[in-house]
Amino acid sequence: MHIRLLAVGDRQPSWVDEAFGIYTERFPREWKFRLDVIPTARRNKNDKSRQAMEAEGELILAKLNSAEQVVLLDERGKQFDSKGLATRMLGWQSDGRDLCYVIGGPDGVSESVRRRADISWSLSQLTLPHGLARVFFAEQLYRAHSLQTGHPYHRV
Repeated sequence: MHIRLLAVGDRQPSWVDEAFGIYTERFPREWKFRLDVIPTARRNKNDKSRQAMEAEGELILAKLNSAEQVVLLDERGKQFDSKGLATRMLGWQSDGRDLCYVIGGPDGVSESVRRRADISWSLSQLTLPHGLARVFFAEQLYRAHSLQTGHPYHRV
């Protein structure tokens, strides 16, 4: 199974790339994890954010494979505790389809991307900066994997 993160936002601070890499390097090889980045659409002072969001949405949809299971990271999505996420990931993995997580741009995602998603997952009720969401996402996937395999990373 392939797992990838499709994220809008091509310029992240170096600490984001470093922290994201720390966790993704720990992912199991069988995930064949990769990050695909979509540039943030230009926003002028007088532009409506909806135009940029729609443009980003078209790019997201163009990069999705029709057979992929899509998990949208969205503040309005379902929240999981760590054990619940590990269980949910087992279900996603046993589905047999490749898995694509999506993080939208600064204004969120278009309605068409929302409709394409199989599920929406909220990382937190807090608003997270885009880069921090990437790092938090990677850490939680690693934690879920450690729970699945009995690795002592998750201690409770």
